[in-house]
Amino acid sequence: MTGGQIGNVDLVKQLNSAAVYRLIDQQGPISRIKISELSHLAPASVTKITRQLLEHNLIQEVAHQASTGGRRAISLTTQVTQFHSIAVRVGRDYIQLSLHDLSGEILSKSESAIQYSDQEQLIRQLIDKIKLFKASNELIAHNLIAIGVVLPGLVNPDEGEVHYMPHTKIDHLPLGQILSEQFNIGCFVGNDIRAMALAEHYFGATKDSLDSVLISVHRGTGAGIMADGHVFLGSNRNVGEIGHIQVDPLGEQCQCGNFGCLETIAANPAILKGVQARLARGYDSTLADEANITIPIICKHALMGDDLATQSIVRVGVQLGKAIAIVINLFNPQKIVIAGDITQAKEVLFPAIQRNVNSQSLTAFHKDLPIVSSDLEQFPTMGAFAMIKRAMLNGVLLQKLMDSTH
Repeated sequence: MTGGQIGNVDLVKQLNSAAVYRLIDQQGPISRIKISELSHLAPASVTKITRQLLEHNLIQEVAHQASTGGRRAISLTTQVTQFHSIAVRVGRDYIQLSLHDLSGEILSKSESAIQYSDQEQLIRQLIDKIKLFKASNELIAHNLIAIGVVLPGLVNPDEGEVHYMPHTKIDHLPLGQILSEQFNIGCFVGNDIRAMALAEHYFGATKDSLDSVLISVHRGTGAGIMADGHVFLGSNRNVGEIGHIQVDPLGEQCQCGNFGCLETIAANPAILKGVQARLARGYDSTLADEANITIPIICKHALMGDDLATQSIVRVGVQLGKAIAIVINLFNPQKIVIAGDITQAKEVLFPAIQRNVNSQSLTAFHKDLPIVSSDLEQFPTMGAFAMIKRAMLNGVLLQKLMDSTH
């Protein structure tokens, strides 16, 4: 037998196991007969795979379904409580960690400051923080199966390799491999916004859509695109840099070198800078009484009717709307999700976005298209967990667990 054929046999095994596990996870309690029907796998194959899944405690048999005559079918559901994973979100100067069971339930979390300017510092800090978090959760993290890490920048999620991060010297950093060797466990690495789009699809606002776009307004502006239930990735495994769509040719210079990028208007630093500049020019606003102006505070004043705060949010909505209209014309999604503190003033923001979407995208595409705010704003590590969940559903992590002896 050639090496290629062996590889194919393993792949088929992985895909078949994944297909069975996915059906049990997403449609359980479900009978073996139903799994066979839906997966188009022979009943004998389903029996064999479910037996292996049961042996590894990955699924469990539950109460009988009502009998329709003959033998009563036993239903299957996934086992989630005893498998744990650590999800990590790395920001520019902070790190958030959480411990999850396989349902996504957060069992413990922590946030702390982090400082790095090159990949050596990043790796060292990351390993230290994970070790510390792991040690402080020793009692509940008894069966750790994976670590997920998301960060800003360009990442190849298939290889777990980081190619670029803003303000950090990076050179083809094999972060997944480094962490995997350090902790002797599967590790999945991805871009924070693309991973958040996946999390919304599994657990949040786009559970009911196969095609959706998540737009994140944070330190920068980025997008995660879901196409047919999968994260859409370009040839270098990255796509969705909506922040660098030019919306104002006469605008300010962006860090990318271009002028008038969306990010120079619709990102938190740009919003704050614009407000501060107008206040400094003596613009009359209730914001002048605030000691420390933040995006949530601007949102609060906009909702109370302050003119400067309202104008600032509307300006962002107008430019976001222009960029979103382009995205709608290109991808024809079923839903648009906006993430970021700025959605705290969605009553002001969303109408401005909608006006521009209506005037600049195809009617057939924007008609009945919901624009909603993120469901997972308060759970910033869910993107990292979503990568672990995906590895279970596509069989990559599932197969590792089935090959290991418990």
